[in-house]
Amino acid sequence: MSKQSCFLILFLTILISAVNAKEKKEEKYGWRNKLVGALNMTHVSFDNWAKGGENTIAWQILVTSKFEKNHKKYKWTTASKFNFGKTKVDGFNFRKSVDEIKLETVFTYKMGSYVNPYGALTMQSQFAEGFKYINKAEKNQVSAFLDPGYFTESTGFGIEPAKGLRTRAGLSFKQTVTSDFPKPFADDPKTETIEKLKTEIGFESTTDFSRKLSDNLRVTSKLEMFSNLEAFDEIDVNWDNIFRAKVAKYVSVNMNFRLLYDKTVSLKRQINQSLALGLTYTFI
Repeated sequence: MSKQSCFLILFLTILISAVNAKEKKEEKYGWRNKLVGALNMTHVSFDNWAKGGENTIAWQILVTSKFEKNHKKYKWTTASKFNFGKTKVDGFNFRKSVDEIKLETVFTYKMGSYVNPYGALTMQSQFAEGFKYINKAEKNQVSAFLDPGYFTESTGFGIEPAKGLRTRAGLSFKQTVTSDFPKPFADDPKTETIEKLKTEIGFESTTDFSRKLSDNLRVTSKLEMFSNLEAFDEIDVNWDNIFRAKVAKYVSVNMNFRLLYDKTVSLKRQINQSLALGLTYTFI
């Protein structure tokens, strides 16, 4: 599907939702806050096991938050995701398995209609050094804290056609900041100099979906698409999904599936998925 078709479908969806939207229910004003933390650990050990196997230790910490102020004239939402984990296989040191920092704040001004203007700021990066392993003894570092770091400022219009579903689209300014690892994140291979900062102007669309499927199961999904004005036939995609199933009061199963596509980084799509059973606690 072409990029023009994607944006046409998005525009028609917004238009149809605005025309067919039913009368709003009475809104509740004030703060709604949520902070959830999960600690997951896995340990597999073998001793004289005839069928073979590798001793394994893995741990992961996932913290998500959402702070929302709903006012008669505006709505201000700030969300975050911190995800980090390591794995150790017998004969190797601990290696990073999951690493993500995501911060986002969105301010929406209510015009009294179903389509409202917004302004948004986002930041994405990672906590620790990242390596590409050649073999047991050799490795090459490919990333570090805020290297690369992605910052985006955007403005446009958004709708909330149903509870738990929000879509927005507009003009976006994106900066990719690097220090020691400009390639392939920020450097332009067409020039002789090595660029450590890449600035892009384009269009973005972001769709947030959160739904409690049952008393013990919740799904949260976020689909982000960005189109550079200089390469309008290419779409960067960031699709992040979290499934959380509550097994007991403080025990849950957490699954995170993330799909990335950025042609400047890799010609193929990138997939990161994790499934873990561990402790989950809702602070707020």
